Amino acid sequence: MDLFKFFSKQSSKDVAKERLKLILIQDRNSISPEVLESIREDMLKVISKYIEIDDEDVDIKMSSVEEIEGMSPALIASIPIKRIKKK
Repeated sequence: MDLFKFFSKQSSKDVAKERLKLILIQDRNSISPEVLESIREDMLKVISKYIEIDDEDVDIKMSSVEEIEGMSPALIASIPIKRIKKK
C-alpha cells in the first residue's frame, strides 16, 4: 500500500468517476437517494445510542461486492467515532 496515495486528495476526475459508479449502482439496485438518506439517518440514530460519532464525516454508500454467484449489492458505511459511551 502506498501511504502517500492513501493520504492524498482525489482528483476531480476520480471523484466524478466514483460518483458516477454510485449512481449506476443505486439505479441497478433501485434505491433512491431519499431511501439511502433514510437508511443513513436510522443507522446514525441507533449507533448514536452507544457511540459518539462525527455526523458530518459519515459516508454511507451502495456498492457491489463479488460473491460466488457474481456481483451483489452492499451497503458500505464509514462512521468516524469520537468516543464510546459508557453505560
